[in-house]
Parts: sequence; structure tokens; C-alpha cells
Amino acid sequence: MLELNNRYGKLASHVYNLDKPIGKSFGDVEFYRARLEGCTRAILEPAVGNGRMLVPLIEAGLDVVGFDASEDMLDHCRRQCAARSLSPDLTIQTFDSFAYRKRFEAVIVPAGSLQLITDHAAAMAVLVRFFDHLAPNGRLIVDLDSIGSFLGDASSFRQWRTEDGDLLSLTAQRIQIDYVAQTTVSSLRYERWVNGQLAESELEFFSLRWWGVHEFILALRAIGFVEITVSGNYQHGRAPNNDDGAITFEARRPA
Repeated sequence: MLELNNRYGKLASHVYNLDKPIGKSFGDVEFYRARLEGCTRAILEPAVGNGRMLVPLIEAGLDVVGFDASEDMLDHCRRQCAARSLSPDLTIQTFDSFAYRKRFEAVIVPAGSLQLITDHAAAMAVLVRFFDHLAPNGRLIVDLDSIGSFLGDASSFRQWRTEDGDLLSLTAQRIQIDYVAQTTVSSLRYERWVNGQLAESELEFFSLRWWGVHEFILALRAIGFVEITVSGNYQHGRAPNNDDGAITFEARRPA
């Protein structure tokens, strides 16, 4: 099961690119653009995916560097960048081992990507790695999904039409909830249909960990971050409430 966990293979990446194309915003693109306005040094986006966030930030004049563990996702990102004559630094790296010689003015993790790290100790180590890659006074900005989003519908079915007219479908089924470890595991079956015939299928397991708001604040403080701001639904400085789908944390590495 581990080799199928959170890997974003060929069909999964294609579905992601169709469902969340470049520039599609849930309020987050505008939020991040505003929070990063004035940055003059490089910004790092781990788990950059297909470039949904990266491309509009670069087009806004920001210097954004990205990495992802999925070659298929990066292929989409590179094609989208090339179509716009953009050539950002994009590499295959993972949360637990990424490394750069330079330090960044900001590290951004939108769309709840940090929750893909389901082991608490491993997640803490990654947060330390973010801290170490920030320049003095650099900022970390992280989105987390609300706990309610983890415990919603246990199953779903969705479909998309590809550029070539094929049909892509996704059948999702939550198969495990661990309330102690604060994790969920879902089975994701991707299928590509051509003229009514199944041409390709792909099975993945999608694992996530939820965080409590105060738990995450304490984690950031323990690492050394200061000036922590928590915002609900991309309204900067507005305390989150139960109806919010996204909760954003912004914290600074001291000088």
C-alpha cells in the first residue's frame, strides 16, 4: 500500500490538472499574491503540483521556486510554464529531503499539502526544514483544511472530459479514520474511458493528517517561529470559525 500512497501518478495528475487548472482560485491565489506583495527575493513552494499557484505568482512579478515528488505533476507544471514562456526552477524533491543552498524570503504551502505528511514527527521535521530554509525575517505561510472537511462525505464519484475527448473518472472511498493519529485514508480509483471502453485505470491511496489550530500554533512556536497569525477562509487576520474550509497560518523566522 505504501508505494500507492499519495503518489499522484499519470491519471491522478491529469485529473488534478483538469479539476484545478492554472490560476483557478478558491480565494487563495489572491490571498497569497497580496501577502507576498513586495517580496524581492526568491520564494519557495513545496509540493508545487501543476503550478496552479506558482504560475499566477510568477506572472505577478514574484520569483517562485518549486519542487514536487511527482514527475507527472511536474510535467504538467513545466508544460504550463513553457506555454507562457516562463522558466522557473522546478525540481523533483520530497518534503523530507529537499535542499537548496540559498535561503528564501518566504516558504508557501497552499491547498493543505502539508497534511500529506501523516506522521507527526515527520511533519515536525519538515517544519524545521522550512525554518532552516528561510532567510532571517522570512515568512512561512501554510494552509490547513478544517477538521470538518476530513469527516465529510465518505464516498464520491466525479468525471471530466479530456482535451482529446476521453472521459476521466474518479471514484473515492474513505476506508480508514484514526482519531488518535488524526489521519484518514481514502481509496482513489482513476479510470480513462475511450469510446465507452475502459482504456486505463490507476489505484492510489490518499492519506491525510488533520491538525488542531492551537496544536499547529504550538508546533510553530516550538520550532522557533514568531508573530503567528491565523486567518479563516483567506481573510487575513480574521479568526477562523467552524464554517471555514481553509485555515491559513503565517509565521516569521526571527532575524
